[in-house]
Formats: sequence, C-alpha cells, structure tokens
Amino acid sequence: MRKIFVSLLLITFSVPVFAQEVKTRLATATQHLLNDVQMKNASISFYVADASTGKLVYQYNGEKGLSPASTQKIFTTVATFEILGDNYTFKTDIGYNGNVSNGILKGDLIVRGFGDPTLGSWRYAGFKPEDVKEKFLSIIANAGIQQIDGNIIIDESSWGFNPTPGGWPWDDLGNYYGAGDWGINWNENQINLTLRPGKSVGDDVAVTKIDPQLQGAKLVNRLTTGSAGSGDNSTIYVAPYSPVVYADGSVPAGKSLMITGSMPNPPLQFGYELKKWLGEKNISLTGEIKTASDFILMDKNAPKMTTKLAVYNSPSARDIIYHFLRKSVNLYGESFAKAIGWQEKNNASTAAGVSVIRKFWLENGINYASLHMIDGSGLSPQDYVTAHAEVTALLYAQKKDWFSEFYKSLPTYNGTKMKSGTISACKAYAGYQTSKSGKKYVFSMIINDYYGSQYNLLPKMYKILDVLK
Repeated sequence: MRKIFVSLLLITFSVPVFAQEVKTRLATATQHLLNDVQMKNASISFYVADASTGKLVYQYNGEKGLSPASTQKIFTTVATFEILGDNYTFKTDIGYNGNVSNGILKGDLIVRGFGDPTLGSWRYAGFKPEDVKEKFLSIIANAGIQQIDGNIIIDESSWGFNPTPGGWPWDDLGNYYGAGDWGINWNENQINLTLRPGKSVGDDVAVTKIDPQLQGAKLVNRLTTGSAGSGDNSTIYVAPYSPVVYADGSVPAGKSLMITGSMPNPPLQFGYELKKWLGEKNISLTGEIKTASDFILMDKNAPKMTTKLAVYNSPSARDIIYHFLRKSVNLYGESFAKAIGWQEKNNASTAAGVSVIRKFWLENGINYASLHMIDGSGLSPQDYVTAHAEVTALLYAQKKDWFSEFYKSLPTYNGTKMKSGTISACKAYAGYQTSKSGKKYVFSMIINDYYGSQYNLLPKMYKILDVLK
C-alpha cells in the first residue's frame, strides 16, 4: 500500500515539476536570443500553450502586436474551413449573348469569373492549363459554335476593380508573390523571364524568353550583370493594369536563369489564351478581346451573359489550402478573403472579406486589438497580430473535424509542423510540437526588426523551439 502511495505521489509532483522545467528552459533560451546582437533593436512576441488544456506554458510579450508575415495565413485558413467549407469551389461561368445559328454565334462569347486562383495553375492534376483548354473547347463545341461574330468578353467585374490590398509594398507588387487577385486569374498571375547574363560585371542582361508572352504590356529591361556568385538581386516592378513591366537590378554572371514576376492584366492574358485555343480549332473571331476593365474605363458595364453554357469549378478549398499553407501562395489568401466577402456580404473586396474574418475571430476569442488584418495573406507590413492570438487560432483548429487536413497542410521545418512567415525584417513561426515524452504544445514566435540575415536568425529561433521536443 505504501509503495502505491509513493508512486502516486511521484506522479502527482512530476507533472508540474516537468512543466516548470520546460518553462525555465524556454525562459533561458529566450533570454539568450534577446542578448544576441541581431535582437538589439528587435521586438519579439512569443507564446507557448499546452495543446491538451490550452493553459499557458511560457510567454514573452505574448500580447504584443507585430507583423506576422505569412503566419497570418492561419487565420484566413481556419475562417475558410469554417465559413466557406472544405468542399467550397470557385466558379467560372462560360456563355454568350445573342444567338447561335448555323454554327455562327451572333454575339459575344463571355467568360465571367468569380476569383478562381487556380485557373491555369500547374499544381493540380486535372486542372492544369491543358485541362482548362480541353474543358473550355468542349463546352464551346457542344454549343455548336464554329464562328464568333462578335467579341470575346472576359468579365472579371464580380471581384471588383482593385486586385491588390492596400498596404502592399511597391517592390513586392511586381514579384510573383505580389500577384493580385482578379475575378479571372490565369497561371497564378505569373510571368517567367528567362535571362542570359553578360560575361562581365555591368554588361546588359538579355531576356531570351517571356512566358507567357505579355499582352497589353511591354517589358522594359534594365537588368545588368553582377559578379559571379552575387545572387539574384533583380526586382520586377508592375502595377495592376500597367502597360509597362520594368525589370531592374542585377543577376550573377554565369549560366542562364529564370526570374518570376506578376502579370499586369491576367483577364486580358486569359482572353488571348482563349482566342489562341479557338484558332487552333479554326473557330474564327470577327471582334476583339475585351475585359470588364475596358468597359469600366469607359464608364460602362460589361455586356451581360444571356445564355450560360456551363460552370467551370476549381479544385476544392481543402486542396487549395494544402498549397496555400505548404507553398505560402499569397494569391490564394486574397482569393479566400474575397470569396468570404462575396458569400457573406455580396462584396468581393479585400476589406469586406477581412472584416468578416476578424468578426469570426472576435466571436471565437480574439479581440480586434490582437488581430489587425489588412489582407488575407500577411504580405502587408501593416498587418499585426499577437503570438497569443495565433496560439488561440491553432488551439481552435485542433478541435475541428477538418483538423487533419489543416495539420497535413502545414509545412515541416526543423522537424516541427509549423507555418513560417517572412517579409522584410520579419520572421515568424506558429505551429504544433510533440515532445519525446508525448507532451503536446502549441506555439507562436514572431520577431520584427531584427538585424542582419534571416538565415543567421533561424538557428537561434530553432534553438528555442527545440526545448519543446
């Protein structure tokens, strides 16, 4: 009997002692980081909770709001699961106005989009560009259309005129991760530039290929050759609807390389792609390619679709979320935010969607002061969130029946399931860790305004998080 009593006593006291040990080790490791030269002028928000009880294990400035970068995608993802549902699909309508007689469409062929960010993406089996081409041509063929005596109208107006959130930095907009979200997107709104550097520092850099070929815009190339091994220091500058794509900076001498930027006008780009497909099937077009923005600039509405032929559906939200979290595709976050605004407020603007997301979290334990969202992806440095808020969201997620899909979608860094976040002078991680003893933790660590390279900072952050292993 005495042996049983002693055993129970040891179990009773070992749990809090172990928890106290983890707290002490986290405090020591955190202080060590704070003493590092990279942190001299930096700010940190760090919070660790017991995954089973939700109780605080350790925190340092856990209520301090900082720019979270892509760890903010956690809030958008959970709201998407809860508001839109994991089976949600983005829709694109294909139809026309006028009538079809003897194979001739006397009217306009119209494609009206509702923000599908995967249209023409290379990531999804059965939804790649060649699959989209096959499905669209099949729909048109089944309608008996052999000639179009009218225009191709690409109507992106349901998603509004402004494709990018406020607060996105100018030097991000032209890069692939700064691609805006239109009602019609194509190829994740990316363009690839293949470059051939010169032999000497300062030589011009030749652009040997632009894929896809730009429509409605011209490339201005001011790239120069840097020293071998100097890295890619190029920047692509593009504004939405701009007729100019401007490439500046340097790339290292040596082999050819490819850089990726954002399209200035994806709806127009898709319109030309569709015209090319029709031409391959000898379906002629007497008119032009027009987008909703063309009509908006004339203070007019785009022609209405009077006959809907079919609806093209995107992959499911759960499949999109996988790449949203794994590959941190900002376009997807903006698409989800706008889709939430469209469903809940009949307003597919970033502001409308973000307001719904913030209200959702307000109702689930995160006040407005702890979650200030400008966008759905975290690219804006005007976003700020507390580490405690991110932990609250992660604790909420693990109670849901879709949690396995969410958890599977999280990347693995340093042996830990966690979402990363990176923008200028910001590095963040938020996720889940199971210790060797089986203890489960939920954590968030956000650092802003650190000095030097993020690659020097990473092992120092990992050292703290390794305490949870």
